[in-house]
Amino acid sequence: MFYSLRNRLFIIFTCLLTIPFIILSLIIPNWFTSIIQKQTQDLTVEAMDQYSLYINSITSQAEDLGKQVLVNQTTQQWIKFEKEYSGIPIEQRLLMKNQLKTLLSSMLANNSNSMSVSVFLNDGTGTWGNNPSLQKMDWYKDFTEKDKRFVKTHLDSYQQTPGPINSYILPLFDMNTLISYGIIKVNFPSSLLETAINKITIGKNGHAYLIDQQGENVLNGRIQIPKKVLSQSLDQIKNGKVKKGLIKTEYNHQKYLVFYQKQSVGDWVLISDVNQADLFSKVTRLQHKLFLINVIVFILTIVASYLFSSNIVGPLGKLAKAMGFLEHGDFSGAKRIMPTIKSSKHEVGYVINVFGHTIDQLKNLIENEYKANLRRKDAEYKALLLQINPHFLNNTLEVIGGLALQGKNKEVMNVSIYLGRMMRYSLNTQSNVVNLGEEINYIRSYTEILKLRYEDTISITIEEDPETKHIPIIKFILQPLVENAVKYSFIEKKYAQIHIKTAKSHNQVLIGVEDNGIGMSDDFILDLSNQEKNNETSSVLESKGKSIGLRNVIGRLKLYYGQNFSYQIHSEKSVGTKITLCINIDGGENT
Repeated sequence: MFYSLRNRLFIIFTCLLTIPFIILSLIIPNWFTSIIQKQTQDLTVEAMDQYSLYINSITSQAEDLGKQVLVNQTTQQWIKFEKEYSGIPIEQRLLMKNQLKTLLSSMLANNSNSMSVSVFLNDGTGTWGNNPSLQKMDWYKDFTEKDKRFVKTHLDSYQQTPGPINSYILPLFDMNTLISYGIIKVNFPSSLLETAINKITIGKNGHAYLIDQQGENVLNGRIQIPKKVLSQSLDQIKNGKVKKGLIKTEYNHQKYLVFYQKQSVGDWVLISDVNQADLFSKVTRLQHKLFLINVIVFILTIVASYLFSSNIVGPLGKLAKAMGFLEHGDFSGAKRIMPTIKSSKHEVGYVINVFGHTIDQLKNLIENEYKANLRRKDAEYKALLLQINPHFLNNTLEVIGGLALQGKNKEVMNVSIYLGRMMRYSLNTQSNVVNLGEEINYIRSYTEILKLRYEDTISITIEEDPETKHIPIIKFILQPLVENAVKYSFIEKKYAQIHIKTAKSHNQVLIGVEDNGIGMSDDFILDLSNQEKNNETSSVLESKGKSIGLRNVIGRLKLYYGQNFSYQIHSEKSVGTKITLCINIDGGENT
């Protein structure tokens, strides 16, 4: 029973002890999650802002350095000497190149970020060496074809400092004519950007990357962001007008937070990612611990509820079980449980002892009343059955007497034969239950007597369903109905038409008697229905006069079959009446 005392106590303990922990295990992690996400976002944005300022500082310095080289008189003079080298002695050209080298070296020496500058003409002629493959270099193609002035990490043997570098490229042109003759390449070590960007970390595995809008790393190393996450993030960054922000995306059933900032340097984007599971790993561990505590508290609740119920709830539960048996009339089951109930000498024990005595008293009272009711029912049934025989014999003897007065000896003999069959059937007291086929044969003998008595003024037809022949039924349920049908048909009419029918429908046997008599009034049918609903069999015993046969039949069927019996009456004044008895085949005697 869900609403038993044990379950209620269990629910109360659970609500008081378990639910608060469940609420805390949900609220605290969510609170920590929101705090961690806010702090992570603030710290990451701050670190990325600082790194962006650092990038701007480095690239601005590279731009200024390149512009200084471009506008310097030495650079402009070297361009003129190189474009008109046929008319200038080789010694002057070498002297001018050395002066340019000295200029570039001094800039390197005076620069705190170890920036170096290389100057190349379009044919590959350079300050630190000629590069005939200049136009095949990837960084040169990006500059000439895509106008990428800031070059990603690469190696360049035509520079003064070794190692991977990033570069800023600007056109080398004559300040007077604005004609481009080559490029100025300002180089700065990639380590300047890599050292700073490695300090931007989120969680255990989150990293920051400096990429272009094609998703390629501007610095050394492999991008560890999943390609799909990176692709989705870049699509939003390109299509969005916001320069910095947070993108939430999902890949392989995992959620990612992607922070980004568009740089003012070329098409560079500073991007940093973190897996939410990694970021909130500590919170997840805390949540798991809280759930573990919930499980422990839940187990303790069960143990406490069990210990408490063993003294109070346990006996009450068994008492409720015994009451359940008693509710269904099973006194033996209730008595079997009572000795197993162990209880101390307190209020619960007192209730259990009182209930045990009550079971004994109630059982004795019901048994006595049940036996008395059986005796009363048997007496009523036999009285009803005996009510038929004098009435039937009186009518039959009248028929024989009438035929004898008319000198119809053959008919008298036939009636005697039919009467003998009926008497054998009636006097068989071994059982009150027969097959429906035997009852129909009995009615055939009875109707033959009626036909001899009324001759051409009566028509009786019997329609018997073969499937109903072997269905057991109590005796004498048809004769009173047929007798009444004949009697009330001749009150207003000179011709009686009687139809008897048996049929099987699903789990019911239907027995119908139809006549063309005077019909029944609505008041009589209503009175008969009220009598049947109130189970007033005594009124049948006491009734005299009109339709005693119908009351007799309904009373006996109700006594024997109980709820498995019902009937229908369709009647119309001066037209006729049809009575249908309905008996549930699966049912039996309602004792």
